[in-house]
Amino acid sequence: MTTRHTRLDAPLQSATSPAPARRRLLIGAGSAALLAGCASAPPMTPAKLTVNVFPGSSNLPLLTAIDKGFMARRNLTITILNTPNSEEQRAGLAAGRFEIAVAAIDNALAMVEGAKQDVIIVSGGDGSMNELLARQEVNSIMDIRGKSLAVDAPNTAYALVAKKILKNNGLLEGRDYKVVPVGGTGPRTNAMIANPDLVLGMGNPPFSITTRERGLKSLGTQFSFIGPYQGQGAFVLRSWATANAGVLERYLAAVIEGQRYAMDPANRAEMVKLLVDRFKLAQAVAEGSYQALMTPGSGLTPDGRFNMEGFKTVLALRAEIEGMWGGVPPAPDKYIDLSYYDRALRQAR
Repeated sequence: MTTRHTRLDAPLQSATSPAPARRRLLIGAGSAALLAGCASAPPMTPAKLTVNVFPGSSNLPLLTAIDKGFMARRNLTITILNTPNSEEQRAGLAAGRFEIAVAAIDNALAMVEGAKQDVIIVSGGDGSMNELLARQEVNSIMDIRGKSLAVDAPNTAYALVAKKILKNNGLLEGRDYKVVPVGGTGPRTNAMIANPDLVLGMGNPPFSITTRERGLKSLGTQFSFIGPYQGQGAFVLRSWATANAGVLERYLAAVIEGQRYAMDPANRAEMVKLLVDRFKLAQAVAEGSYQALMTPGSGLTPDGRFNMEGFKTVLALRAEIEGMWGGVPPAPDKYIDLSYYDRALRQAR
């Protein structure tokens, strides 16, 4: 029998049909096993991926995919690299220091429009579990007058959300408050606790829960302020996705399975324990974080689906707050390619 070689993740080609006389000989258990072997998919080539994330409970599906062996089953070895801020993450992806970035997908827009990098968003993840956090002495949003808003980077993602919330309350950057970049949620909430001038900032679990014992409080959820929003998702360089389509699809399929497992109510206790162990959380904090992850609208999306309505909100905020595109948000197609996700969804068990 002639051996046929196929490239990684390519569809199998049909073998030449045997002659009628020979076809009659292909009977019995041994012949059946031979046919089954010829029809099976080729083994998956091992691949190593580094995934850059902001540390936090929103990474539960990825952690689950690793912990439950969904990545290993697809011959993938995953290294998770935590980023201190979005500017370092964007620079690292552009430089090829890692293959996949997972964060608020507005960072992908910043790479395309600001850094002129050919980046595509390949999946969703959650609706943003952020809350508007404030120091204890702050009784309303208006108390930020003359003070500062703590952000990761001043022109992306949840900084724009915070500016929109303040704008809706009649407060404008530069006139009524200053914006101070201090890094991701962990460093940001720590800075707010330490500096009485940093009175407001966005934060998500577990930090939005742990910092309540250290002097911060919530003025409301992002979802309650602005509605549907496409929060965390995965984005990559388009050139890397094109060259590694099969590997990317295997990764996304494993994350989809991790999302399903994490969101299954039957696995709640196991997932809470994973949060406790991974982030060294108290049981009550882990329980609260998991509850936030399961909250419809702002929490994890089933199968990590991309929220197109929420993405239009992301585009609209960038147009309004940053004044991009002449204030008119563009069509979403330029920034997303969900074909990898769609193929991965068909592979997921």
